[in-house]
Amino acid sequence: MPMIDVYAASGTFGDTKKLTQDLASTLMAIEQVPDIPMFRKNTAAFVHDLPADRISNVDGDSTYVRVQVLTNAGALDRDKQRAVVRQLTDLIAAAAGDPSLTDRTWVLLTEAPDGGWGLAGHAHTNAELIAAARAEIAALAGGTQG
Repeated sequence: MPMIDVYAASGTFGDTKKLTQDLASTLMAIEQVPDIPMFRKNTAAFVHDLPADRISNVDGDSTYVRVQVLTNAGALDRDKQRAVVRQLTDLIAAAAGDPSLTDRTWVLLTEAPDGGWGLAGHAHTNAELIAAARAEIAALAGGTQG
């Protein structure tokens, strides 16, 4: 149930709603989690528009995008890490209408420690999240577990 934060200069993206939905659904697909309400409702992306003077490299350029992806510990193996970085970078460049933005998009992958994923006022462990997902799958299947 990752959270995605995108930081960019105001006006970088035309349709931020579509971008947030594309980022969230792409990450959910890469993680290969079940397509159940628990994951659909709790995988989200946020775009933070910043004035251009709030972003700078050493040379003063502000045409960069920072994407921070927070997942629970162990959610992404190495292949999934590579897929997240590549696919989210491509989505960012496409949403900006600027293919060269792939060279200026930084993707940071961060893992919440076990027990450090708060939802509904509770700090969940990975085992608790898995149990909750299995319970929801069973309930959706009419009480049969698959």
